[in-house]
Parts: sequence; C-alpha cells; structure tokens
Amino acid sequence: MTFSFEITYKSEESNARLGRIHTPHGTVDTPAFMPVGTQATVKSLTPEELCALGVQIILANTYHLYLRPGHNLISRLGGLHRFMHWGRPILTDSGGYQIYSLAKLRNVSTEGVTFRSHIDGSKHLLTPEKVMKMQEALGSDIMMCLDECIAYPATRAEVERALRLSTDWARRCKETHNPQAGALFGIVQGGMFRDLRAQGVDAAVDIGFDGYAVGGLRVGEPRGTTTEIAAFTLSRLPDDCPRYVMGMGLPENLVELVSLGADLFDCVIPTRNARNGQLFVREGTINICNARYRNDERPIEPGCSCYTCTHHSRAYLRHLFVAKELLSYRLNTIHNIHYFMTLMKKMRRAISRGEFLRFKKDFYAERG
Repeated sequence: MTFSFEITYKSEESNARLGRIHTPHGTVDTPAFMPVGTQATVKSLTPEELCALGVQIILANTYHLYLRPGHNLISRLGGLHRFMHWGRPILTDSGGYQIYSLAKLRNVSTEGVTFRSHIDGSKHLLTPEKVMKMQEALGSDIMMCLDECIAYPATRAEVERALRLSTDWARRCKETHNPQAGALFGIVQGGMFRDLRAQGVDAAVDIGFDGYAVGGLRVGEPRGTTTEIAAFTLSRLPDDCPRYVMGMGLPENLVELVSLGADLFDCVIPTRNARNGQLFVREGTINICNARYRNDERPIEPGCSCYTCTHHSRAYLRHLFVAKELLSYRLNTIHNIHYFMTLMKKMRRAISRGEFLRFKKDFYAERG
C-alpha cells in the first residue's frame, strides 16, 4: 500500500473533519494524536500496551536515533518497525527541533546545521540530503523536511532569514526524497507574522508535499498568539492533504485545533507529565504527589476503563510516586495515554454525528 489521504466527513458547524491516512503499515483515522517514541520507545510502555490503548501511529526522533544507536545500524537490523517491534505507522521528525532545543553549540548555514551532540559533545553536520537518507534508512512511513525553528520573540529579519532557509532546505529534501521509501511532509514556518506564514504556505505548496505541518509554535509566544497563527496557517493549507500541527499536547489545544481543521498532533506532554506525577482527568489535571491523595481509595478518574484506574487507587499511585518506584511511571503513563486516545476518539465520534460544537462546549464546561 502506498501513502494516501482521504477526507471521509466534514463538519457543517466548524472546520473539523474526519479523514484516513493510508500507509504501508496501516491506516490512521484522523484527527489523531501521536505519542512520542523519542528513542524507539514510548517511555515505559510496550508496543502491545500501546496497541491496546488505541495508539494508531507514533513519532520517533531522527536526531536521537542518529546519535544513538545510529540509523545505519537500525537499517541493517531491518528498519525501525522491526527494531522496536512496532507494526503500525511511524512518523519521524527531521531532527531540526532537537538541534534547536538540545544542542548547546550549533551553527546554521545554507549547507545545513553543524552542532555538537548533547550526549558526548561530538561534532556533526546535518544537511537536508542527509536528513532524508537518515529517515529513509529508518524506514518511517512519514518523513519530515529539515527546517529551522527559532524562538520567540524574534525580529522580522530573523524570521525572514529562517523562512528562506527552511524553504531552500525543503526543496532540497523534495529533490532527494525517494517517493517509494515513504511520504514526505513539508513544514510551514514564518514566526508570528501572518504575511510570512502566508509566504511559507505558498512556498511549501509550490514545492508539493504529501502533507503539510505547522511548525514554529509553542516556542515562547503567548497562548492566544499560538491559536491565532495556527488558525491562519491551517486555513491556507490545501484541503486534500493531511494537516499536522507539531508539538501540541494540551487537551484544550487539541480540541481547539481540531475545530480549526487540523488532522495530526504530537507531544511529549502525556508521557513526560505522567513521569512527573501529573495525570489528566475530565476536569483538568491532578498531581498525584499531593498529600490529599494519601488515603484516597478512588481511581484517578472514576469511570475510566484504563488498566490503572481499573486496578489501582490514588493512594497506591501516590505511594509509588513518592517512593520513586518504576511502576509509578508505567501506571501513570498508561492512564495519560488512555486519556489522550479517548479524547481523540470522542472528537472523531462527535464530528461524525455533527455534534462537535456541543462536544467542545461540554469539554470546557467540565473543566470549569
């Protein structure tokens, strides 16, 4: 099966929509959330557990896998799916965001990005051509172009330079990309400037990709600005391609962006917050380390059907977290991933029934 995307239903009351992304490793019903498998694993969970939780697709980090254990080793061992025993679709990022956020010493040029590894300080050069070869070696179903992500605030001149560079790199990625190896998504940059975002969309569409991502958000800008720029960018992207908003993971972000027509999301929030003791519930979040839960016999979320809530009390989960037991990370992560998968399933159902705005209203009402 080759890559394709179909829209199966459009909401008449918002821009929300249902779709299906078809890949060689299966179909993804959209809108969908991708847990992040940074180093070929969603931390603390097995592939079988992820499947049981309803995870359709995961994101793996090219930067981390390039540095350790190496994309060539993974390729020799049969590719990333076989390496990590995951039979469903995988999207790999380009590594650009990790260089932006992790590499202490980096130099950006027209050629690519020179940086020092956060692991051992060794020096590396990533070019658009190398990024494509790395992702093709991993064997991912969806690959991302190399782009430059810059922090907020940034001057117009800085954003214009990054946009020109990202556009040039995108062209080089497209020229290098082997369509038989997997799909390729372009990334729209442009900072918080509407006209530059419009230029970014036009340039990406002119190059032509299998899908389009909105990048460069959640980099320090006010929350209202995030929504405003995302809405503007999404409204200009092609209707017949998947629309991916990168790095978004708060439940309210997902609900808002789905209403704006976004199809795909990823974020470390559900897994990272689980390891820090923050658990998602209908009303918002609870911090399981809080002393109020010391004698609490209730599950995290009354009525939740996940393994954690079915078998364990808040008191037990607090004990595990305070004692720094490894089981704490697993049980907390199971619940948070279940919450996110259930949220996406509820949104898909509401869209299909023409009830998304009512769902959205009820979602915010429960959160007070």
